[in-house]
Amino acid sequence: MSARAFVDSNILIYAHDRGAGTRYSVARELVESLWSGRNGVLSTQVLQEFYVNVRRKATRPIEPAESRRLIEDYLLWEVVVNDGSTILGALDIEQRFMVSFWDAMILQAANSAKVATVYSEDLSHGQSYYGVKVVNPFAAGI
Repeated sequence: MSARAFVDSNILIYAHDRGAGTRYSVARELVESLWSGRNGVLSTQVLQEFYVNVRRKATRPIEPAESRRLIEDYLLWEVVVNDGSTILGALDIEQRFMVSFWDAMILQAANSAKVATVYSEDLSHGQSYYGVKVVNPFAAGI
């Protein structure tokens, strides 16, 4: 894997939730590959959602100190800081593609990072949004 890719929070959550079964293994392998290739991209929204969900909703919640350490590690990746232009772009994506505002924020952040791929379980696998293609790593045949 050589191209930069944007990772949605659900993939990060599964990569650290040992109780997530095969999703844990698949997500873990993907995230490790992005680490070794130094081509993972995130946004501030992804890091916020990751923190809340690994602490409260994960099958095996992670303690605050460990969650903080993970966030510090992920800050070494390219991080898109959501600003006013991100919000306005997301509003356009939300209307154009009829996706939730939060998913539109993910797509806009990926678009602003100029990546070709977003790894996500929440968006439609194979769908392209202004040149950013969604890949669900858990979909059959991937």
